[in-house]
Amino acid sequence: MKASDLFLKCLEAQGVKTIYGVPGEENADLMMSLLNSSIGFISTRHEQTAAFMAEMHGRLTGIPGVCLATLGPGATNLITGVAQANMDNAPLVAIIGQAESSRLHKESHQNMDSVSMFKPITKWATTIREADSIPEVIAKAFKIATSGIPGAVLIELPEDIASHETNSPVLKSTQTPLAIGTTPELIQKVLACLAQSKKPLLLLGDGAVREEADFVIREFMDKTGFYATYTFMGKGVIPHNHDRSLHCVGLGMKDFVIQAFEQSDCVLAIGYDMVEYSPSKWNVGVSKKIIHINNDIAEVDASYIPDIEIVGSIKIIMGQLNQALAISNQANYRDAYFKDMQDKIRSDVRSDLSDSRFPMTPKRILQDIRQTLGEDDMLVSDVGAHKMWVARQYGAMKSKTCFISNGFCSMGGSMPGALEAKRLNPNLHVLALCGDGGFMMSIQALCTGVTERIPFIVILWDDGNYGLIKWKQQMHFGKYSHVDLHNGDLAQIAQSFGAHGIKIKNTEEFIPELKKAFEIKDRPSVIVVPVDYSENMKLFEHLKEHVK
Repeated sequence: MKASDLFLKCLEAQGVKTIYGVPGEENADLMMSLLNSSIGFISTRHEQTAAFMAEMHGRLTGIPGVCLATLGPGATNLITGVAQANMDNAPLVAIIGQAESSRLHKESHQNMDSVSMFKPITKWATTIREADSIPEVIAKAFKIATSGIPGAVLIELPEDIASHETNSPVLKSTQTPLAIGTTPELIQKVLACLAQSKKPLLLLGDGAVREEADFVIREFMDKTGFYATYTFMGKGVIPHNHDRSLHCVGLGMKDFVIQAFEQSDCVLAIGYDMVEYSPSKWNVGVSKKIIHINNDIAEVDASYIPDIEIVGSIKIIMGQLNQALAISNQANYRDAYFKDMQDKIRSDVRSDLSDSRFPMTPKRILQDIRQTLGEDDMLVSDVGAHKMWVARQYGAMKSKTCFISNGFCSMGGSMPGALEAKRLNPNLHVLALCGDGGFMMSIQALCTGVTERIPFIVILWDDGNYGLIKWKQQMHFGKYSHVDLHNGDLAQIAQSFGAHGIKIKNTEEFIPELKKAFEIKDRPSVIVVPVDYSENMKLFEHLKEHVK
């Protein structure tokens, strides 16, 4: 059997249905083998889009998304999306071609040490030196990508090895969900710590979303009466309107929810990863105990030294806590110790939602989106000023319905992510929310969406600037520098690719145009929404005045 054929059969055994990528000379054998494989291939016009799509695939399914590039510039184009998958904890397997092995030891055309380049941004990076090792390498790659905290893996395949003959059999590694709980002793230790605290607070992170631990966490809150907050990446584990929700934490300025952390004497961090929000930002005020529950041990940080650390399945561990509470009748319906804080947060978040000014305000845009989408529909946020507003204002109702990169935080990921989310969930409405800067960074995803006839929707916040950078420059320096964008007609650009494109002219047009886009089933839609980003500095001044 040809090595490239074996390579694809091993991917098939791991459950791979689709590869995202760009064909090249050094991956040509794999491309030819794809003609006889059950695996589909989506040409993404740019390798960065391939990696972003693979990341979303892994995030939604738990099966690593697979992206493919050639050597040299193809490999370097993958880096941003691979780094994001790794730092945002999504399982991904990246495959790159390489020059023939006879010239890897010397300077030669497009030859570079790609494996060393990818090592800092993956859990494992390797090259295949002989065709017979392909089954083991692929099985190991998928096992590593999905074990513990998920992440990215790189496999390099030199073009001469891809063409060799081999008789090695296909192997399949087992990717079972982490099914490890904890001991009764540790469960009792957690309950004792919580019982001794006066104002315990739950901090819900990306790991809770990854395991979709919504039910067990909500049950725990019902049994204990504890309040909870969540990171940008933890949105949806509890609904934003839960009667013990303190909403989202992680804004780049002090928000009302930090006042709850200042008062809390015990933080139960569930699925929290430090890349989501530095513990130095929330471990403030009263000295507090920290309980860490996640799929892996906690990173060492002076502001995050857990008193109790439990590693295993979040769902199982929280289920054990719930069971122990029921058996021992230790349920602790606390007085509403953060009720005043919750009322203040809700009042602030829900103010000015009916503002009809145009350009539209961020709050009004997100209110209209929330009003129009169903609970299961998905919003994929890009990185920029709008990300802060999505985190603070958008009300997610369940896990895996609102995606915000807050680990690697690359611009340009929302359209490829929404494209893949819609491909996997054709019966749901899927929105990419991006700024005019992020839109241009991944505009090739629009081409791919048109080619594949995938009707995801782009809500493009148009302000003519790198909005987040302008906002932060204004906060720190009172002025801004070199953030202006000189956009063309972005709706017409979308139309030129064959997508539906419209720029709204008043606030009342937005919901009707969004509903029209829902009816388009054969191509993406881009709705350009002029946004009033003077609200950014107004929020900064508001919080500076009211949050002490």
